[in-house]
Amino acid sequence: MRSLVDKLSANKGVVAALLFTALFLGVAMHYLFDENYLVLLVPAAMLMVWLFMMYRDESLALMALFTPFAVDYALIGKTSLSMPVEPMMIVFTVVFLFQELLMHSYDKRVLRHPVSILIMLSLVWMVFTSIVSLKPVESFKYTAVRLWFVIPFFYATAQSFQKVRHLRLFYWAYALSLAVVIVITTVNTMQSYGDLQMLHHVMRPFYNDHTAYGCIIALMLPLSVYFAFEPKTLLWKRIVAVGLLTLLLVGLWLSYCRAAWVSVVAAILIYALVRLGVRLRWLALGAAVLLGFFLAFQNDIMYELGKNKQDSSFTLADQVKSISNISTDASNLERLNRWSSAIRMWKEQPLTGIGPGSYQFIYGPYQRSDMMTIISTNDGDMGNAHSEYIGPLTEQGIPGALLMLAIFVVTFITGERVYRTAVDRRLGHLALVLAVSLFTYYVHGILNNFLDTDKLSVPFWAFTAAIVAIDIVTEKNPQGR
Repeated sequence: MRSLVDKLSANKGVVAALLFTALFLGVAMHYLFDENYLVLLVPAAMLMVWLFMMYRDESLALMALFTPFAVDYALIGKTSLSMPVEPMMIVFTVVFLFQELLMHSYDKRVLRHPVSILIMLSLVWMVFTSIVSLKPVESFKYTAVRLWFVIPFFYATAQSFQKVRHLRLFYWAYALSLAVVIVITTVNTMQSYGDLQMLHHVMRPFYNDHTAYGCIIALMLPLSVYFAFEPKTLLWKRIVAVGLLTLLLVGLWLSYCRAAWVSVVAAILIYALVRLGVRLRWLALGAAVLLGFFLAFQNDIMYELGKNKQDSSFTLADQVKSISNISTDASNLERLNRWSSAIRMWKEQPLTGIGPGSYQFIYGPYQRSDMMTIISTNDGDMGNAHSEYIGPLTEQGIPGALLMLAIFVVTFITGERVYRTAVDRRLGHLALVLAVSLFTYYVHGILNNFLDTDKLSVPFWAFTAAIVAIDIVTEKNPQGR
């Protein structure tokens, strides 16, 4: 018995006729029902359904292409969607689940992979904590968004990226769109140069501020280096790849995002150590020693940091020095305020947290007056806890934070293991580069969290899926390198 896709493929003429009929009816209804433009979304949705069923791999790349250009559009009240990609994600999620449930064709190896299992457990825990949330409506909205980020860009891509050409297509779709955004932002930067505060927002409406903008550039950099210098690449492709890499470096520099700069330096260091043969157990031991040193001498360290009064500026030296300024830098002080408020909230609900996505609506009364800054607010309109680790701890309790941390750690371990054991050295190296790309976000996530946005979630979950896909299809040498 032929699959649903085969049947539709054999009757493309009928499908096209139905689409044109729906379009005609939509236009007619537009004039009939007092200019209700929403009616025209019906044929558009039908077209998306057809596209997603017939061309799944290309559809994922198409959504990646649109993501850097997407802008938030208010629907009802404070509810908004990132247009046009989030409606596409919603439709894709429904179509994908319908197809896989109907045809039972999904690769079970993906479902059995440790990273996949951790992601499923995290989603289940999010649903549970939404039920017991202090803001259940907001929590279920947040969880729904996470679902239509993860299902297309992890579970669908984990199957699609088992063919590396689909990963390349996805990367170039996102990267080239991002390049256009960088060009626009760079032009705006040149026009506003001299006003550092203005430069933090010249990337709007595509990215909310310079932190998200710098974060996505940092995330794309390692993979861009890989494609720019990949062996046996045609000359014209190498020229395009090197040009894109140069543009990303310019964008990173002009983002004035200190966290992005730090994350790139950390990624270079971890890449060099792995390439030199240092095993992850030693890296983990080193990190544990540094953490223990900080905890043992935290009072002395905080006292010394309190002497630093260097604010952000245009020079690299001053920018780097301002990273540790916790006495006058409003951005750093506000992070400490948010983190402290988050910890106070978590202590009241240590197991289940206050509910996914609830922090910004509740944290106001938990602020202490002596920690509030000139940019503090009680209105819940200035974002979340600014940490991919503290945020889940506050909103989903200890299990939620541990699951998120486990996803990060196991994904990186998988990428490093594939690098050591893959018979195909090029695929092994690609897995390591993907892990290093994600490592930039793991570091950046200490200071910010963006997985509730399409801009970062699309490449983040896709790169995570790519590591899983390569792990599944790559022949391993048990002895390693």
